[in-house]
Amino acid sequence: MGFLEDRDFTDVETIPEYYKGKTLFITGGSGFMGKVLLEKLLYSCTELNRIYLLLRNKRNVNSEDRLKAIFDSHCFDRLRKERPGVFESKVFVVNGDVSEIGLGLSAEDRALLTNQVHIIFHVAASVRFDDPFAVAVNLNLRGTREVVELAKETKLLEVLVHVSTSYSNTNRNPIKEVMYPPHADWRDTITVSEETDEYTLSAITPKYLGDLPNTYTFTKQLAEHVVYEEKGKLPAIIIRPSIVISSHKEPLPGWLENFNGPVGLIVASGKGILRAIYSDPALVADYMPVDIAIKSFIAGAWSRGTKPLSPDDDVPVYNCCAGDLNNITIGRLLELGVKVMEEAPLGGMLWRAGGAVTTSKTVYYLKVLLLHLLPALLVDIILWVIGRKPMLVKIQRRIYMANIALRYYITQQWTFSNENFVKLRSVIKKEDKENFFYDLESIDQFEFFRLGCIGGKKYLLNEREEDIPKARAHYHRMIYLDLFVKFLFFGFIIWRLLQTNFVQDILQSVYSSFF
Repeated sequence: MGFLEDRDFTDVETIPEYYKGKTLFITGGSGFMGKVLLEKLLYSCTELNRIYLLLRNKRNVNSEDRLKAIFDSHCFDRLRKERPGVFESKVFVVNGDVSEIGLGLSAEDRALLTNQVHIIFHVAASVRFDDPFAVAVNLNLRGTREVVELAKETKLLEVLVHVSTSYSNTNRNPIKEVMYPPHADWRDTITVSEETDEYTLSAITPKYLGDLPNTYTFTKQLAEHVVYEEKGKLPAIIIRPSIVISSHKEPLPGWLENFNGPVGLIVASGKGILRAIYSDPALVADYMPVDIAIKSFIAGAWSRGTKPLSPDDDVPVYNCCAGDLNNITIGRLLELGVKVMEEAPLGGMLWRAGGAVTTSKTVYYLKVLLLHLLPALLVDIILWVIGRKPMLVKIQRRIYMANIALRYYITQQWTFSNENFVKLRSVIKKEDKENFFYDLESIDQFEFFRLGCIGGKKYLLNEREEDIPKARAHYHRMIYLDLFVKFLFFGFIIWRLLQTNFVQDILQSVYSSFF
């Protein structure tokens, strides 16, 4: 690409020096990655001027109250303790909505941003795979167009960071750090979305998507072209994270705020309610700790922002993924999950932690029926009888639907090239290594997922670490119960076989031959 290789960073200012006095605008600041980005900027680049977050009023909660709710997150525990007052003095809300024309900004707020902002992080997106066509287009594609239009008006703009996904070109393998041809014309796609009724859109969506699995992948790929068309005119970079998961170290080890990704699988397995996954145990999954992804966002903005824009500049593309640096197979992940549950089991597990991966649809559906649905029905009947609300069938339905939604991604193998991503960390200055260098190779997988599961216990399930001995005792009871039930089940099968005429004849024949 040449963007990093041809530059001498010797006299370039450090990352905190670059951000000092800068004003930033962030979309998606209320999301998982957005929170970690906000925290890391405020913690490690404290002398920045201010950050404007685009927030919309939501469910009768105004944007100012939403900002307060964001800061109440455990994600900001470190900041509250070590940098008191920084969030309150440097983070401000601009009311708007990325899915609306003009981002839903008032004239006053738009003028404020275009006159003051130096750096834009466009992180907002819908990551739902089953969004209707128009919803995905408005959020992921048209929203990006509106951010780019704002960036073109921004007088002090030094860099626009557009966050995409490593899975935006799943019809290719390997997936390199280049801009592939668009799957469709992004302008026509927006027009079709805006001018076509919902019923017709639903009917034509499969044909429109072509080889792509869902509206998420389709719209994220087109959104890259909205940014890429501005090469030489806007100082922009595109970063494509893979599957973003719990934090490695920052803002605290194992922090997460949803059950998406491998920790969700481990937790469901640890609760005893996930017994089967339709995938290939040898398939290599690409996971990216959220804090490592965020470091690359901040470093990428620094590398682009410290270089004056030239008409012949390309738009750098970074596949923010593990690649060959530190990978793990689906089978290995479940093995680690079982070991993690032995050390730090979840409270209130319904059965012994476990589960298996199968490449057979028939076996998978049988296991769903026998090990997911039937036990869930039994538990829900018991709950109903004792006057409590049935809930396990509903949970199993969600697990099943999640497996269906992920099937495209967990039954195919892609190879991601990440040379630019690795090169970016190599140009980080010596003074910035401690705070911004991202190291994937040295991450211990067992310890990482152990901390991730403890994070799930603490931040999502509201379980306390001091309750682990109690949970461990219950875990051992579940092991004995599991062995007892298996003994009864297989004992019954053997007993029934022994009663059949066929087996009786064989036994009689064997007995006669010896006696």
